[in-house]
Amino acid sequence: MPKSKQQTIEFRSYDLPEYFPVLLLSGEQWRISDIPSGTLHFHNCLEIGLCETESGTMEFMGDKQSFHAGDVTIVANNISHTTYSDPGCASKWSYIFVDIQSLLEPLFPLSALEHSAELNKMLHNYYGILPRAEYPDIYNLVTAAICELQRKGSNYEFSVRGLLMALIVKLFPVYKKYELAASDHPHENALVIAPAIDYIQEHYMEDFAIEDLAAMCSLSPTHFRRLFTAIVGDGPLRYLNHIRVQKASVLLRTTEMPILNISDEVGFHSLSSFNRHFLEDFGEAPRDWRKKVVATQSRSIMKFAGWMVPPSVRQGAR
Repeated sequence: MPKSKQQTIEFRSYDLPEYFPVLLLSGEQWRISDIPSGTLHFHNCLEIGLCETESGTMEFMGDKQSFHAGDVTIVANNISHTTYSDPGCASKWSYIFVDIQSLLEPLFPLSALEHSAELNKMLHNYYGILPRAEYPDIYNLVTAAICELQRKGSNYEFSVRGLLMALIVKLFPVYKKYELAASDHPHENALVIAPAIDYIQEHYMEDFAIEDLAAMCSLSPTHFRRLFTAIVGDGPLRYLNHIRVQKASVLLRTTEMPILNISDEVGFHSLSSFNRHFLEDFGEAPRDWRKKVVATQSRSIMKFAGWMVPPSVRQGAR
């Protein structure tokens, strides 16, 4: 009897800003086809979706659930999934991609909250479709966050942080019910390599062996390398170096640290290795990239400097 074809899984990484790690994808172009994809995918961050029109199906590794207009969807970073509309429809969506832990860090760490360990588990394992009629508070928080991200008014970052913090608090009792229902029937949606990806994201600046990552996933090193490459699209070492380079780009843009120090800070112990990997990802050397970015930032500051002058002063200068 021939083996059934294994479903393809893709890893999609979003480079979220360091200070405000939130990305909004919205607009008329965000319509989902009615043709089911043969490929599941998962992200490096939490996905919050809002279905604005029509209906369809979300598939979570064999677990199919229907969605309708007004539903909020929550998909943790380790959950592989796909979405398609009902036949003849093209549902319209808005999506928020966010690193909750990094987002809240300027205010207080997630560990400061009651049940922080379970909250952290929720952010990495929960998925669900939440109808507006049943969860109006969650719907209102998500729509308010989307509006703030679209308008980008004064202090909108603080408003979005508060709204998403409230969302996590409201989600927790929903997650507890989900966890209780799933305890007798553990799902197979958590990807095998998820522990390794989480570890790399948190410990990218440290030295560790591929064998250690494989052991976290209960795989042999050979099988781990093969599976990691098939899912992520890069081998474990290349993925690690990509994360290090992305972190280095933030330091290059936002600090005056010497490049050698930045190289050490993100885990490269050879400046030549850092330069080589940075060139691969950004197309130019770190020093040249930094000069260009700093020059661009300076021009942007000059362009908007007039808005920093009090209105009374501007009026008097006429």
